[in-house]
Amino acid sequence: MRNFSENQPTHTNRLQLLDTFLRLSVIPLSAASIWLTVTNKEDNSTYGRLEFSSLVGLKYMICINAISAGYALVSVVASWLRCLLSKAWAFFVSDQVVTYLMVTSGAAVLEILYLAYNGDKAVSWSEACVSYGRFCSRMKVALILQAIALFCYFLLSLISSYKVFSRFEPPIASKGVVEESN
Repeated sequence: MRNFSENQPTHTNRLQLLDTFLRLSVIPLSAASIWLTVTNKEDNSTYGRLEFSSLVGLKYMICINAISAGYALVSVVASWLRCLLSKAWAFFVSDQVVTYLMVTSGAAVLEILYLAYNGDKAVSWSEACVSYGRFCSRMKVALILQAIALFCYFLLSLISSYKVFSRFEPPIASKGVVEESN
């Protein structure tokens, strides 16, 4: 194990505060993204009503945002309990999983928005945002909020990986490996 210097507790405290701040930031970002998506609907006299429930990718984003907000809340409480503080591997793995889930849900909604704005001429899909401009604008805002939450989880993944892997010394190269590289 690594010997820590005298200023290590200050560094650890700052890292813990940043960790907590990022986890707490995810909760309102995810909640706002969910709210914008769930309340998003628009009527069009030509094409009818468009709601979030019509698109599977939006339902998926809502589920993932709910999971990420719930996990953020549980992990804030768990990170401040001393008995769970030593469970760095659990935070590392969980942060990675939630980050990847956020990436997949963001990609799904980005694809929906791309098709809504540009259509797909090869299969005769027209641009839906011409007819449903307000719906598309609200989806862009929801996606931006989700992307900010994703960035928070990306930073949390870096912090949790630092917490796990900083506990170990770097491997020492054997003498034969060093000589071969010269």
